[in-house]
Amino acid sequence: MQTFTSLYHRLVKAGLNDKLAEEIEAASKEIDYDPHHLDCLLNPRKYPAVVPFKTIVLTEEEAQMCDAACEFDAIERDAAGNYIITDQCVGCGACIDECVCLEMTEVKEFIPIIKALNSKTSPVYAMIAPAYISQFSDDTTPGKLRSAFKALGFAGMIEVALFADILTLKEALEFDRTIISQDDFMLTSCCCPMWIAMIKKVYHELVPNMPAAVSPMVACGRAIKALQPDAITVFVGPCIAKKAEARNADIADAVDYVLTFEEMRDIFYAATINPEICEEDLRDHSSLAGRTYAITAGVSEAVQATLNRLRPDREIKLKAEYADGVPACKEMLNKLTTGNIKANFIEGMGCVGGCVGGPKALIDKEKATAHVDAYGNDAEYKTPVDNPYVIELLNRLGFETIDQLLEEDHMFVRDFEK
Repeated sequence: MQTFTSLYHRLVKAGLNDKLAEEIEAASKEIDYDPHHLDCLLNPRKYPAVVPFKTIVLTEEEAQMCDAACEFDAIERDAAGNYIITDQCVGCGACIDECVCLEMTEVKEFIPIIKALNSKTSPVYAMIAPAYISQFSDDTTPGKLRSAFKALGFAGMIEVALFADILTLKEALEFDRTIISQDDFMLTSCCCPMWIAMIKKVYHELVPNMPAAVSPMVACGRAIKALQPDAITVFVGPCIAKKAEARNADIADAVDYVLTFEEMRDIFYAATINPEICEEDLRDHSSLAGRTYAITAGVSEAVQATLNRLRPDREIKLKAEYADGVPACKEMLNKLTTGNIKANFIEGMGCVGGCVGGPKALIDKEKATAHVDAYGNDAEYKTPVDNPYVIELLNRLGFETIDQLLEEDHMFVRDFEK
């Protein structure tokens, strides 16, 4: 691990000074590293979201423990007995923490981003996850963080919460169209990639109950590229699974690279940028609904509030059931398939606490939840229906009415069969 990490940090520092090629040559002489590590750093999209960086011989007992750590059966051994990560990997990150024998890490994507920032041929946009509030410090406001990204060379920072607003509006409309009897139910489809992967891979019979919506991350990336086709999009969040989601065939057009909060913190440090002392650059456009997507039950509450604004007299009300953490989500889906859940809106989050409990969050989930709640309550608008920026953005993207979000072929729709 130390060799891989040392190589990564050296290349980040060198790249920020536009001396990447020189550092690669120097490192090849000074560090006894595996060339595979360098290829993982320079060409991250060739690899799954998680990569083993050291092959060792395991006892059968150790192998069984590591195999059991993956809920998605993505760890296999090749003909030579070496461990590999298959395309079943959804980037949950459990193997990184639990397979101590295998020494795995999430794939790092910042080296290509350095090249893009240094080339200045295309604008590079940071798309920040709703969980970001106070992750870098209590004094790092959204405006200061936006300035820190610009100091690195990004063209701007865009809050993905604005696109969570749009997806909330879409899901509220989907609920109104779909739930017409007491026996109908709908699974939310627009947030957690682990939740989506679980349904696609393990509970495929439930896919028809999921509206074909992209995640807010994908919606943000596609919107940026629609308005500025040469843009490079970089998602920043607490989640390794987003690295896997960005590679999915039907939505790979939206997000070029994914960084975790941990990676972003290290990059600011290497660049000697302290976000908490940067100047304010305030441009807050999201509502309470979009901002609280980062916490358990946030999607359910957002859709409920939006549905109440859109259809206050609706006879069948939204009744939510939600779970966080992969085991709890599986338990809930098992109950659903056996008819033991009476809710009509089912929400799952792969991490305990929601996105704020992600594996690469920088603060504990209880503190993060409190900060996200406070930021949500500070929003000028409470639902997407009340948010004029949502309507303006939809108009700029070619949506004349919000009902067009129910059409089957536009940028906020995906194909779950791919």
